[in-house]
Amino acid sequence: MEDSRPLDALNKARNKRVIVELKNGKQYVGKLNAFDIHINVVLEEAEEKVNGELTRKLGVVFLRGDTIIMVSPA
Repeated sequence: MEDSRPLDALNKARNKRVIVELKNGKQYVGKLNAFDIHINVVLEEAEEKVNGELTRKLGVVFLRGDTIIMVSPA
């Protein structure tokens, strides 16, 4: 059965590496630990990338859903 709702797709990606792109152009790559109905997400082992270049390693991060424009498998 295909994923029929966005939250189903996120649930399938739980505990896997994802790329999260924000409105400010930054990308965060890490393991999707948790999310809620507002698409607020928690990543573990997160790394911040700007223009495709690694800028820093952050560990655990919380990203607010209204700043997210894309979540994709890494």
